[in-house]
Amino acid sequence: MEYDGTHYQGWQTQRSGLTIQDILSKAISGITGEPIKLNSASRTDAGVHALGQVAVFSTGSILPADTIKRALNALLPKDMRILSAEELEYEFHPRYRAVKKSYFYLIDETQKQSVFLHRYAWRVPVSLDLDRMREASEMLYGEHDFSAFRGTGCGAKTTVRTVHSITLDRYDCLDFMTAKIQGNFIKIRLEANAFLRHMVRNIAGTLIEVGKGRTSPETVRNILMSCDRTLAGPTAPAKGLFLEKVYF
Repeated sequence: MEYDGTHYQGWQTQRSGLTIQDILSKAISGITGEPIKLNSASRTDAGVHALGQVAVFSTGSILPADTIKRALNALLPKDMRILSAEELEYEFHPRYRAVKKSYFYLIDETQKQSVFLHRYAWRVPVSLDLDRMREASEMLYGEHDFSAFRGTGCGAKTTVRTVHSITLDRYDCLDFMTAKIQGNFIKIRLEANAFLRHMVRNIAGTLIEVGKGRTSPETVRNILMSCDRTLAGPTAPAKGLFLEKVYF
């Protein structure tokens, strides 16, 4: 499924507010007539968006998967959409069966941000040194303890993760509704076997500090090895982060 996370308190059901899981579970139960347990591939945080979230549930309903998909899309709010649905073996769990996931983070360097981008990109109105940011990002490639980029409240049993790919690219325009929005944009994209809470946002915040010249590329290696969150950069806002794809 895909969703715009702007108005939600993330994926996971919680007392503090409305979540993607709450709304989707209620819609499924309304169709099947039974309580359901919904498991996702990624527990995206409040304000984070998804282009390729994956979730599963068990049901006694005999409705075909495509019928459930169409019924859900008729019930769900306009900022959520089921892209595809299929039947799987009972034991399938999207979080444990995923071999890697990809996220990207969008930065907008323009002085006056387009009204169509304020929900989806962090405006950093300075010229960032992309070469220095790329040099720093190379320190994060491979298997490491990413405690220094772990957010408060993370319940992961291990902080070791393997980053398979990290790329930074600059764009002078973004395609939108058959038009082009001009500007200066940087896209940070990561693929890893799994991610810690706020890991991508903390990496993005740290790389931006490098791009501003406040931190050297070599220092990022020391931050990583320190396992000390207080040494890394600020947590980038949730609105620039997208769950892109889950690989099985």
